[in-house]
Amino acid sequence: LSNLASKVIVIHRRNKLRAEKILQDRLFDKVSQGKIEFLWNHSVSEILGNEKGVNGVETISTTPSQQESHVKNYISIDGIFIAIGHNPNTTLFDGQLEMENGYLNTRGGKNGMATQTSIPGVFASGDVADSVYRQAITSAGFGCMAALDAEYFLSGLKN
Repeated sequence: LSNLASKVIVIHRRNKLRAEKILQDRLFDKVSQGKIEFLWNHSVSEILGNEKGVNGVETISTTPSQQESHVKNYISIDGIFIAIGHNPNTTLFDGQLEMENGYLNTRGGKNGMATQTSIPGVFASGDVADSVYRQAITSAGFGCMAALDAEYFLSGLKN
C-alpha cells in the first residue's frame, strides 16, 4: 500500500508487533524511508465520511491510564484498510455493508472487482471476508486483490 499512497498510517492497539521478524524488518525499512508512520497504543473508534467516501478516522488510546479520559484523536485520510487478526471484528459495519455470519460479503467470481462489497469503492479482504481459510497468506493474497481493485476503481474516478 505504501507504494500506491502518498502516506500510510498504521494504527496499532499495542506498543509492539507480533509478526515475524523479517516482516517487521521490511515494514520498519518503509518507516525509515518516511513511507509509513505508526500510531502506537491506539485503535480506530470511528470511520468518518460522506457520500464521496472516507475522509477521516477517530482513534482512541488503548493505554489504560488514557482510556479513562475517552479523548479521541482525529486523523484526516482518503482511504482505510483494516487488518483484524483472527476474529472478524466486523460489528463496525453492521447496517452499512452486507454480511453473512459476521463476514463481509464480496462480489467474488472471475470478472474483476472480486473484493468489492455491497458499496462501490469499499473493498474487503482476508479475515473479514473469508470464513474458511482466514490464514495470513490468504489474507495477504486477498489484500493484494483489494489493493488492485481499489486502484482500478480510483483510476475510473479520474476519467
